[in-house]
Amino acid sequence: MPQDMLALLKSTPLPFAGLLGLELVSAEPDKVVARLPVRKELCTIPDILHGGAIMSLADTIGAVATMLNVPQGATTTTIESKTNFLSPIPIGDVAEATCTPHHRGGRLMVWETKIRRSDGKLAAIVTQSQLVMRAEKA
Repeated sequence: MPQDMLALLKSTPLPFAGLLGLELVSAEPDKVVARLPVRKELCTIPDILHGGAIMSLADTIGAVATMLNVPQGATTTTIESKTNFLSPIPIGDVAEATCTPHHRGGRLMVWETKIRRSDGKLAAIVTQSQLVMRAEKA
């Protein structure tokens, strides 16, 4: 099932994720992994990955992780996000994000995303809360 889900997610990418250049590597209910090549358009001055791009990477895969854990027809939205920036990711590098759960409830899920540089150094830790919105009954 996870490989089928990964194929489905890759065949219908989120528009903003495509704009960022985010690549889903794996997608399972307990862990989502994605990569983001650091290119000039995503950088600040000096040429390091912008904090907003880091937060967008984490927010996107946290939402994907939540959707892998909700009932059919439910949706999600981020209601809180906190980022600790620990080290810069330079242009030309690839940010790799791994998202795992802290809590998976029926109405609220809390995820932690660790973002590393290609040398393995931890660049950021993002904790986010996702509200689960169940489909309304007809």
